[in-house]
Amino acid sequence: MRHTTRFLAALFLTTSLAHAATPAPAAKSSSSSTYELLNLFGEVFDRVRSDYVEPVADNKLIESALNGMLTSLDPHSSYMNEKSFGDMKIQTKGEFGGLGIEVTMENGLVKVVSPIDDTPAAKAGVKPGDFISEIDSGAVMGMTLQDAVDKMRGPIGTTVKLTILREGAKEPLPLTIKRDLIKIQSVRSRTEDDVIYLRITSFSEATADTMRAAYEKEKKTIGSKLKGVVLDLRNNPGGLLDQAVDVSDAFLDH
Repeated sequence: MRHTTRFLAALFLTTSLAHAATPAPAAKSSSSSTYELLNLFGEVFDRVRSDYVEPVADNKLIESALNGMLTSLDPHSSYMNEKSFGDMKIQTKGEFGGLGIEVTMENGLVKVVSPIDDTPAAKAGVKPGDFISEIDSGAVMGMTLQDAVDKMRGPIGTTVKLTILREGAKEPLPLTIKRDLIKIQSVRSRTEDDVIYLRITSFSEATADTMRAAYEKEKKTIGSKLKGVVLDLRNNPGGLLDQAVDVSDAFLDH
């Protein structure tokens, strides 16, 4: 409801300014047009609230309107509410309480792409290709992938119950796994003859420092024969701008 209050306050302010100002005719026409459009928005908002086939929360309507406005500008602009902002901070920090599995959605179930080494999921025996059908006795079918991920994450030391469907297993496999601190490795490195290969999967808080450490480690392996570096950014979804700048700065003179 905070978003609704703020929006209505902004709407009231815009209306008040439109009435109070005495601009030139062209500007007055523009203000009048804006006022009419805001009136139109208010009318549609009220009509949906009163006549839509199902009840819809005010904050959901306002957030959807804000998101629609911003996504229409370009593919990279969107509105973030408190929850999505919190999720973004977790992602960019690269640390969270969870199980340690990379997952996707397939046929309405959560499919394990890979358990991360030395994490609770890997130690509990979760395997690539497993399907998670239940989380804490709740069916996964009908959930979004983000909903399922949110249910598997949680405070360190708490437990979560998973029901696993595995190819070749006659019965579903029940697993109870204790959550632990999961650290996302955003940089991987190796040497290819006289070239250093650096794979950066995201720009999180420690990416630049981790990349520099990986570079120095591989550089010692190659020594004076080093000819260059391959910086692999394929499928990198982005992240913190300052980290992207810092990574670039490591390879540029000015």
